[in-house]
Amino acid sequence: MIKMIIDDFKVPIIKKGVSSVSSLKNEFINKKIILFGVPGAFTPTCSEKHLPGYIKLFNSFINKKIDGIYCLSVNDEHVMKSWLLSYTNGEIINGIADGNAEITKYFDLLSDKTKNYMGFRCRRFAMIIENNMIINKFIENDGEYRVSSAEYILEQIR
Repeated sequence: MIKMIIDDFKVPIIKKGVSSVSSLKNEFINKKIILFGVPGAFTPTCSEKHLPGYIKLFNSFINKKIDGIYCLSVNDEHVMKSWLLSYTNGEIINGIADGNAEITKYFDLLSDKTKNYMGFRCRRFAMIIENNMIINKFIENDGEYRVSSAEYILEQIR
């Protein structure tokens, strides 16, 4: 299913350690990007595998004509900024602070983590988006980390 990113999502976007509220539609227009989502900044799989994979393979994505990589989490902009900057080269990944889970709800990716005292979070996913159109999306089953990994997504780019 191809779905358009709509322009009324204005959220903090972190680029190179600087946060500003921007429209996703304006941010993604005329670009081919990877958008991946994580349950939470500073959480184990997100911090040890998911984000580091995209940092490590960043140049491989650029070589495949990807204009940018964006990481979305249901965290505030301060947490997202700190998380990205806690990595060597973390500033090459752009952060989307979906603190109110508006984007997460729009894509029906809300996950109830209340039994683990984490509230409501985003399911782990990755999307290939071109000029505001989702070309392909990959949503993980609960507790899994495979189809949204940088390695897997890199193989999917044509």
